[in-house]
Amino acid sequence: MVVTGAGGGVGRGIALSCAAAGADVVVASRHENGEETVALITANGGAAAWVHCDVTVAADVHAAVALAVERTGRLDGMVHNATSRRSGEPARLETVADALVDEHVAVSMRGAYLCATAALPHLRESRGALVTMTSPAGMEGSFMLPVYGTVKAALRGFTKSLAREWAPYGITVNTVSPLAMTPAMTYAWGEDPGLEARTTSRVPLGWIGDPERDIGPPVVFLLGEGARYVTGQTLVVDGGRFMNL
Repeated sequence: MVVTGAGGGVGRGIALSCAAAGADVVVASRHENGEETVALITANGGAAAWVHCDVTVAADVHAAVALAVERTGRLDGMVHNATSRRSGEPARLETVADALVDEHVAVSMRGAYLCATAALPHLRESRGALVTMTSPAGMEGSFMLPVYGTVKAALRGFTKSLAREWAPYGITVNTVSPLAMTPAMTYAWGEDPGLEARTTSRVPLGWIGDPERDIGPPVVFLLGEGARYVTGQTLVVDGGRFMNL
């Protein structure tokens, strides 16, 4: 199992949940906080290894997949969770810098392409699963986040296309739209004392999801045998915040 962007936040929660379900997890991240994720997994009796991985670099992605296969002899699942660290940076289209566009496209779309191509030969052998991560911004648009909304919408199209293309191989391909507490959200709440109440008031269940307890288990489901007849779908895991599918 490989989870990209698993050094913290949602990616870490997914990695912890996968490990708790019995997977040997390769924590693929650009920064050494991936080692902290591995330490948390092993402290709970799980199996994991960290590998430096910039998802925009083909050699890094192939190395992450190779490590997973080396550790277990197979690859059952690939989760492309990595996203630009500037994903929440607001800007109108006319003020967006070319560099920001390039970064979003590289991390979200080139990263998805590289994860898929690196994983395909092994997922075909195991009849495994690929999971990507989208957002309501990619389904209904998002004010002041035109580039982020674009790449998240593109990920849905990519996911659906691969679900059709890979169905004859028995590989399932789905995408998840999460709402969870992340370091960025924690910081934002600290800067604006009223933001927490405003945010949670828009969630019918009344709280922001925990990456490990609330987001990880649905991803584990999509990666597992119980979801072998589920493909090409968008699973929204956000306490009811988005209900427009």
